[in-house]
Amino acid sequence: MGITGAVYGVFRYLLPLVVPFLLAWGLALLLRPSSLWLAERCRVAVNIKGRVKVLAVPVGVIGAAELLALVFALSLALYFGSYKLCMEMGMFLEQIPVWVDDLDMWLTGMCHFIEECLCLNPDCLVAIMREMLRGLMDSLKYGAMPYLVSNSMIMFQVGMEIMVVSVILLVSVGLILQELDRWKQRCDYSLFHQEFALIFCRLAIAANAYLKTQGIIMLLTTFICTAGFWILKNPYYILAGISLGVLDALPIFGTGTVLIPWAVIRFFQGKWGAGFLMLAIYLACYFLREILEAKLMGSRVGLSSLETLISMYVGLKLFGIPGLILGPVGILLIGDLVKAWERPGREEKQETGEA
Repeated sequence: MGITGAVYGVFRYLLPLVVPFLLAWGLALLLRPSSLWLAERCRVAVNIKGRVKVLAVPVGVIGAAELLALVFALSLALYFGSYKLCMEMGMFLEQIPVWVDDLDMWLTGMCHFIEECLCLNPDCLVAIMREMLRGLMDSLKYGAMPYLVSNSMIMFQVGMEIMVVSVILLVSVGLILQELDRWKQRCDYSLFHQEFALIFCRLAIAANAYLKTQGIIMLLTTFICTAGFWILKNPYYILAGISLGVLDALPIFGTGTVLIPWAVIRFFQGKWGAGFLMLAIYLACYFLREILEAKLMGSRVGLSSLETLISMYVGLKLFGIPGLILGPVGILLIGDLVKAWERPGREEKQETGEA
């Protein structure tokens, strides 16, 4: 109970304070081999007044430069790779007025049908519907500006926090690369070196498993959605597939927030084949995530599928969305720390019994 309470307290109160530094630590470990290799190649021996002096670029500076170069390369790849996406986005924006006209015609037809069924005056429901839509547009227009003004300071603060955290992350990567050996020595000579080793090992295993699992599920979901919309002959199949793949990675939303209402609209339009195909895409993505997430996470971190599912649900209830990964990590840490704490007692009992 004490270990469980300690793990919960660390996750609840300490972890939010050190998240940028944990991320920087992971990036530093990824960049360390190449940074050390470049640092060795950048050493130059200079003879100054008969004394040989070695000039070297600090490994931290090299690591920070590598991180900047990596971010620039990824941004460049995304920029050139989004050409098709931008074309589909332009086609999508051009199609919006057509969809608005189709919606207006459909609503007008429905109003006329209801008027005939209820023997009402012609165009009375049409006038009411247009008045309601006009009021809705006015409320959105006049309500958006106060909302933006009242939340502009919050948005500015969030933007400033993101900039500050980005700078801290960049500097931390360089400093961690520079002082990594010193920190390892401190951990090795610490009284809690065994606990530190367990925590770092579990965090590395869980982070690696989570990123690989989410990446695999996102790619498969994107492929399924893209193929489904291509079968539907949707001109925006790439844009729709990528968007739903990213949306599915968010636990609150998922593909159902888009595909289910879209399928219902297709049913109302009489397009039963398209509606059922969208429901099939949603079910395929849903079962894919439910099965693979528990299976891949469990097999990589050492938990069964049921244990992974239970720990993810408990973590979600305790910590929100981050709990989806904190839950499995927490139960693994609790188990490892309990075993490490019980081991000396068991050894003493065995020695006493032998004596």
